[in-house]
Amino acid sequence: MKRFEMMLQLMISAVLTEEEQNIIAATPAHPAGLYALYASCLAGNLVEQLWNFASPAAIALIHPSLLPVALMAFVAKLAVIGGGPLVGKLMDHFPRVPAYNCLSIVQTAAQLVSVGMIIHGHTLHPTSASSLLFRPWFVVLVLAGAVERLSGLALGVAVERDWVVLLAGTNRPVALAQANAILSRIDLLCEIAGAALFGILLSKYEPVVCLKIAAGLMIGALPVLVSLTWLTNKLSSGVLNRAVQTCCSCSSERSLLESENIVRVGLEAIKHGWFEYVKQPVLPASIAYVLLYFNVVLAPGGLMTAFLTQQGLNPSIIGCFSGICAFMGVAATFVSAKMVKHLGILRAGAAGLIFQASLLTTAVAVYWSGSLSQQTPVFFFLALVVLSRLGHMSYDVIGQQILQTGIPASKANLIGTTEVAVASLAESIMLGVAIIVNDVSHFGFLATLSLVSVVGAACLYCRWLENPTDTQRTLFSFRPHF
Repeated sequence: MKRFEMMLQLMISAVLTEEEQNIIAATPAHPAGLYALYASCLAGNLVEQLWNFASPAAIALIHPSLLPVALMAFVAKLAVIGGGPLVGKLMDHFPRVPAYNCLSIVQTAAQLVSVGMIIHGHTLHPTSASSLLFRPWFVVLVLAGAVERLSGLALGVAVERDWVVLLAGTNRPVALAQANAILSRIDLLCEIAGAALFGILLSKYEPVVCLKIAAGLMIGALPVLVSLTWLTNKLSSGVLNRAVQTCCSCSSERSLLESENIVRVGLEAIKHGWFEYVKQPVLPASIAYVLLYFNVVLAPGGLMTAFLTQQGLNPSIIGCFSGICAFMGVAATFVSAKMVKHLGILRAGAAGLIFQASLLTTAVAVYWSGSLSQQTPVFFFLALVVLSRLGHMSYDVIGQQILQTGIPASKANLIGTTEVAVASLAESIMLGVAIIVNDVSHFGFLATLSLVSVVGAACLYCRWLENPTDTQRTLFSFRPHF
């Protein structure tokens, strides 16, 4: 069916003028549905990003150790690695709108349970970090956090890999690029707004009061999110309704999901997810995306913050650095759509990766020059990292569109969640190395490892670009040259 649609599109393209083709390519198939989807993402992401900031901040106020927060993050990543493919498989076999609303309810319930557990923790007397980990309320908190993270992952993949493709149109690359850019923009702005909102609340009220306000926002946002999800499908003439599958393979999948042995179901889902992930026609682009997750040092985050603090930088400068990196990500969402329009999706992806690799190579060279003890080289180093975020976020948006184009809609959630699981595994490995080599004097070693992963991603992608397969030419035939 997909091959027939491609052939039909090529026949239509041969009749239309270039100007008409450009107009069609830039016009979404269901613009009203897209606007409703944007509103839904705004409501859901704002609450999710607020909680992503509020949760570790509130837990850190219970005990001054980083261990509780680190353990929660580690268990959440394990849940994503192990449960991502299974959730993706379920999402691909159930109606889109009911499955999305069900997961939204599960995520909100998990957030509310977490709020209750953290409030309970604030009412107790402080204990040692090690004894805190074995308290029943903390165990429930960790499990709820894992469920919340897994639900959020599935919701994000459903929107970014499946829904937006159907609403923008698979054969409308410019419209899809613009839609991806807007979704990334919403996510980044919600990240900034969520952290700022809870930070302001925390500066004015007690932590328990702030958590209760956050719980109120979660409860209030849920009916809005469910309503907007229903409206998205209605305004797009039911394009999100999944066709009923009656083939033998679907029957076997259904019987597998109804099996009593949930462990076997999970293992089969993970195995099937990895099989489909490796078999996808745009695997090199996906691996390049995963390799970027090894870069946990030359990016805004805990390790960079610790290094800059050790360098004696003013906290306001460190905060400004993180804020500028976030706004650079917003700028990248504007740049990426124009890059796709003028360079084509494949060349635009290469440009983003090469730009990031070049700047980070210079940044590492500045570090190894030994001049970071002075203020000017430090600022130059930070400026290079900030500018590199433009290339990173550009490929984040463009790489997502490459995967959207190359992955069949029937497997979008399965492959998407498996890819996120692989990326989480990559990030966990790099964080494990950082835990072992935890002294700030080894920052250069960690920075070099991060650089190698980024350069490797660029080289892998460019090699794939230089030797296109027949499938690759067919999928991206809307651009004349590679």
